[in-house]
Amino acid sequence: MEFTRTLGRSGIQVSALGFGCWAIGGEWQDRAGQPLGWGKVDDEESVRAIRRALDLGVTFFDTADVYGTGHSERVLGRALGSRRDDVVVATKWGNLFDPDTRTLTGTDDSPEHLRRALTASLRRLGTDHVDLYQLHLADADPDRAARLRDACEELVAEGLIRAYAWSTDDPARAAVFAEGPHCAAVQHALNVLDDAPELLLLCERTDLASVNRSPLAMGLLTGKHGSGRPLEAGDIRNRPPAWLRGFGDGSGADPEWLARVDALRDILTSGGRTLAQGALAWLWARSPRTVPIPGFRSVAQAEENAGALAKGPLTERQMTEVERVLRRQRAGAA
Repeated sequence: MEFTRTLGRSGIQVSALGFGCWAIGGEWQDRAGQPLGWGKVDDEESVRAIRRALDLGVTFFDTADVYGTGHSERVLGRALGSRRDDVVVATKWGNLFDPDTRTLTGTDDSPEHLRRALTASLRRLGTDHVDLYQLHLADADPDRAARLRDACEELVAEGLIRAYAWSTDDPARAAVFAEGPHCAAVQHALNVLDDAPELLLLCERTDLASVNRSPLAMGLLTGKHGSGRPLEAGDIRNRPPAWLRGFGDGSGADPEWLARVDALRDILTSGGRTLAQGALAWLWARSPRTVPIPGFRSVAQAEENAGALAKGPLTERQMTEVERVLRRQRAGAA
């Protein structure tokens, strides 16, 4: 049975699982040399992984202009090729970058930059429209963001985008975009270790989809990270910024977070699921509006993530057991 979701009030249908394309952008950095990518990548393997995901029923791909300073969009566009019309493509804008040095150089929340950024993304993606265009500045000024929301409405009218969203973990900011008729979603952090009840309630109240970044807790919920095991130098998790939880500076995964993962392992791996598939199953059970977008860098990862679709969400009983193990009060379904 096909397992799909709708992107809020837009009516756009997507597979219940999307694929996040941050990691396939390769290495990039900020002006201080802080890594912002996930390390080295093999572009040919990335292309094979995207095409394998398509074959396995994944129809939603999320990227951003700044991932690899344009590289992720180019790889995604090449991989989709003639199958572009079979999928829903989401990308983001708001950051400034230098592709020659692969460096993040600043931000721009002006309507003028919005249009310039979209034109550049369309060229890199090899398409004439973006299905879901997302503001990538999580803490942008709400009043200025209202101007961007109105500018997005103009782009919808011109046929350059179908819908738009804000990538932010602040419900008040997300509500500003939600006032626009063609706002379809909010992208925010959500996983079994880090719930977001206020944002899920906003999605329910305003008829938006909940696009979930960090659905596998930046890899902690894959079971592949041991305590004290450092990551490669170009991986953002090796020198994590303040917002990236669960990893120590140069020391790999946080033992306390790994202990929580271990405590959940039996529940999440029920029904023949892998740990990652169980984490995705929790998200689907958490709300009928969720669309998790795990990252990937290989065909094997693509196959494992896509395999979660056939197993579906956790049961109510399993969801209650998760909350008992984590000693959280069960939040109401959004």
